[in-house]
Amino acid sequence: MRRGFKAEAERMSSSFRATLGVGDTSKLPLEQAVKTMGAELRSAESLVSLERLREIEQVQPGAFSACTFDMSDHKVIVWNPLSKPARTTSDIAHELSHLLLKHEVKEVQKVGELAFFGCDPDEEQEANWLAGCLLLPRALVLKELRAGHTAEQIADRYEVSSQMANFRIRATGALRQVSSR
Repeated sequence: MRRGFKAEAERMSSSFRATLGVGDTSKLPLEQAVKTMGAELRSAESLVSLERLREIEQVQPGAFSACTFDMSDHKVIVWNPLSKPARTTSDIAHELSHLLLKHEVKEVQKVGELAFFGCDPDEEQEANWLAGCLLLPRALVLKELRAGHTAEQIADRYEVSSQMANFRIRATGALRQVSSR
């Protein structure tokens, strides 16, 4: 990741949340956030059958989580209805992050008869980091830890995975800050 990006992502998250009218210690209204970016949310089930999605999942588990289509007049974020809700939250936040960062599709990969589009690896890392900042900003993590909540409780409350909650607790340094008091 480029130098200074992590701090920039925290500021970007805070600014975007202010645009939405939510502070850094509130749950991100994901659908509102997507609409604010001029995008639409759709389940992949509205585009292909669940059976086809299950086939893809059997061939390569986790191969499809979410993607963003540019329809010239708007963007469409398509998410996998087979994913658990916490994973879907992270996947949508990741795609939202690509929009906020103005990332463009850089490559097309073919697997059999299927074509997949993607950003470069550095942009994927940036989108992952910003998604975490959007879903669990440092101030929110601090507030929750000070209230005595565990990573699992934070995950349940904000509809993210335990892995995401644990990652943000470690990455923000919030646990060290709370423990030192």
